Amino acid sequence: MTSNELGSSTSPYLRQHAENPVAWKQWGEAAFAEARERDVPVFLSVGYSACHWCHVMAHESFEDVATAAYLNEHFVNVKVDREERPDVDAIYMEATVAMTGRGGWPMSVFLTPAGEPFFCGTYFPAEARHGMASFRQVLESLTDAWRSKREQIAGIGQSVVEQLGARQQVAGGAIDAAVLERAAAVLKVDFDPVDAGFGQAPKFPPSMVLDFLLRHHRRTGSEDALAMVEATCERMARGGMYDQLAGGFARYSVDAQWIVPHFEKMLYDNALLLDVYTHWWAVTGSPLAQRVATETADFLLAELRTPEGGFASALDADTEGEEGKYYVWSPDELREVLGDDAVWVIELCDVTGTFEHGTSVLQLRRDPDDLQRWERVKRLLLEARGRRTYPGRDDKVVAAWNGLAITALTRAGLVLDRPEYVDAAVRAASLIRDVHLDASGRLHRTSRDGGVGSAHGVLEDYAAYAQGCLTLLAATSDGSWLQVAKALLDRVLEQFVADGAFFDTAADAEKLAWRSQDATDNASPSGVSLAAEAFTTLASVTGEARYDEAAGQALAASAALAARAPRFAGRALAVAEMHRAGPLEIAVVGSADADADAGRAVGVGVVELVRVAVHHAPWGTAVVRGEPGSDVPLLAGRGLVDGRAAAYVCQKFTCKLPIGLPEDLRAELTGGR
Repeated sequence: MTSNELGSSTSPYLRQHAENPVAWKQWGEAAFAEARERDVPVFLSVGYSACHWCHVMAHESFEDVATAAYLNEHFVNVKVDREERPDVDAIYMEATVAMTGRGGWPMSVFLTPAGEPFFCGTYFPAEARHGMASFRQVLESLTDAWRSKREQIAGIGQSVVEQLGARQQVAGGAIDAAVLERAAAVLKVDFDPVDAGFGQAPKFPPSMVLDFLLRHHRRTGSEDALAMVEATCERMARGGMYDQLAGGFARYSVDAQWIVPHFEKMLYDNALLLDVYTHWWAVTGSPLAQRVATETADFLLAELRTPEGGFASALDADTEGEEGKYYVWSPDELREVLGDDAVWVIELCDVTGTFEHGTSVLQLRRDPDDLQRWERVKRLLLEARGRRTYPGRDDKVVAAWNGLAITALTRAGLVLDRPEYVDAAVRAASLIRDVHLDASGRLHRTSRDGGVGSAHGVLEDYAAYAQGCLTLLAATSDGSWLQVAKALLDRVLEQFVADGAFFDTAADAEKLAWRSQDATDNASPSGVSLAAEAFTTLASVTGEARYDEAAGQALAASAALAARAPRFAGRALAVAEMHRAGPLEIAVVGSADADADAGRAVGVGVVELVRVAVHHAPWGTAVVRGEPGSDVPLLAGRGLVDGRAAAYVCQKFTCKLPIGLPEDLRAELTGGR
């Protein structure tokens, strides 16, 4: 068997291919140098661990000895984990979409030794079918073209690089009140009034759009905005995309009704959805919102937390070579496990046996009429499911996605009164600080088993982690998190911004065929919208105008997209809701230890003031807590009132009179509602 380079990788996805007969190389100059020396093209295969079709193509083609031999003879073969190297993935996905009209993973790109793409595709089957050429046919055609049409290939590659590399992020003005109102109106047109969500199948969880609509409702009182949120959140939580037994959301629904999931569970989805359901509960007090937020946070801690305290990237869709096998049930299996309760569960959870092998996911279209019975059934089903083969886990820790989880868990821990969530957020933030940050201040994107990866952080890593650190200022009295966030965002201004434009990669990062810029909030927030959020929060905490200006620049980069296609600018719109009027700042001065020493009950004093502030202020408001004399600027000059904790509600560092009682703070933030 041909050896390859992937066995030493920190990426679980790459290590899955370490025993392939393909002579895989990791991304780097050495691979392109070999291509130049051998005068052959580079085959670039990009995927990720939880990707079902990546596994299919690997089994069909990359594990096939004859196909591997052909690849090894005629190409230099490079394997990339898109989650580890989003910079590489981004530019070649841009090329793939430009050349084919669509994208996806696995992504299969053929490059000149200069890194210029000349042929792009996604999954290629082992045998020709449905009008698709087989992978071997593609390889043979490209090998022939490389020999006989070299000038044409070179021209294609150079043209792609010139055209895509020349694209620049164009600031489209401001996301003002008119853009926000128009976005809400366009989303109402795109809303599915029957099955909720936006657009047609497949339906992805529209986390950032829902967050925007909740913020828009809180500012304007729009009942249409709230209705879209409530309908979508309820349908997602009651359908098959949500794990009714253990919590956590699958990546998307393949149908419009939220029934059939694509079964992988991603950290970023669950972090974003945890924040949405917590926000929904804060706005409405919905019991469903509270349950799903709690279960989703519990899922993160139980199934994605690593021994080092970070959060793993994903759970695979497949077990034993079959997608979703771990999660689905047949009526016969339910009868075997549940006995007399099976009929009740089959009807309650809509188990019709319509999947492969007569199985179904569990749905929960209504609340059970007997909650004790449902809890007993859940225990039995979880015990039975525990005897199945557990899905593979991609246990690399990604800085950006952990940043999203830190923010969501901190807010959920505060408003739901679950201190274990805050503890988990602090531990994850400490891991990123201690392992991912090097002595020069550079943030590395990934780690695994406590060892840092070689890939440098991109804009989303710096911004999402910085926001997580800033959110922790509400949950702890540790002002060092401000220093971490400030250093990260200062580096963003130095390395990721040029002539007012934001780039996804640092100026001193590895030079690729071109430097990517993407303001699209897609499955996860774009780096530039995350930067807008983090700079807005940092400006609120420090009072420094340069950070507010940076936030405005970042929002301007998303303005054209927000006006044209608001479904793909949800995070930017949510931040703009807060930024446009000048966000609130809330300083809570006091000590939880002092509260305890004074004999006050748990939850009274500084902790309760913080909880009320995070719960009732506009979502994302900068809330900091600390003792008198703290070096956090927002706390400067703020003192106790009659020796007791006090909250200062401020805007642009101009504060109202201090408030000592939680009910008074609640009235101040809600206008007495």
